[in-house]
Amino acid sequence: MTVAQSPCVLVIETDESLANQLSCDLQEAGYESILAHDATSGLQHCRDRQPALIVLDRMLAGESGLSLCKNMRSNGMRSPVLILMARDTVDDRVACLEAGADDYILKPYRSEDFLKLIRLYLKPDVDTTEQLRFGDLILDIATRRAIHNGRPIDLTMKEFELLKFLMEHPREVLTREQILENVWGYDFLGESNVIEVYIRYLRLKIEDEGQKRLIQTVRGVGYVLRES
Repeated sequence: MTVAQSPCVLVIETDESLANQLSCDLQEAGYESILAHDATSGLQHCRDRQPALIVLDRMLAGESGLSLCKNMRSNGMRSPVLILMARDTVDDRVACLEAGADDYILKPYRSEDFLKLIRLYLKPDVDTTEQLRFGDLILDIATRRAIHNGRPIDLTMKEFELLKFLMEHPREVLTREQILENVWGYDFLGESNVIEVYIRYLRLKIEDEGQKRLIQTVRGVGYVLRES
């Protein structure tokens, strides 16, 4: 595979030594790597190059990585975002997910684990025409886009996975535990409201104003995709 044909990964990291190390690992694994050392240049690279994946440090000079991630998502950026962070607490994980990140990487990182996560998110699209349908809502598995009442809807990776899980189990009440395990792969519970945040994102995107709610809350249990 030539460099030009390789997926492009944008690394936004203030620590130049760490940034170079990450870039070297990516290039040796066959990916194209772009480096940025602050939020402003990172956002500009994101707009200019539209990278396939973004590795973003939580602690950046001038603007936090989480704030930058929110900014990218609000501007329609759909590429997976992996946050580099030094702590692994429930609050830290939830903060990353609520900012719109897809996953996180702990420091100090191990090259093998880092590249395994990169491959997971940049694996080739499956050649499939499979679609999931629920009433006027269609989810195209190949393009990772939804269509509702003929209106195309762009989804981030986690929005897609959450909607896919709901559509694979229509009219079935799914608990918060089931959703966390199957969509995020985490078994933490507690006071996390990351599911509520992403349910709200999906509702804003797929539920037309004035129409009946598709994703319904079952208080004290979880969520269900069903007709009102």
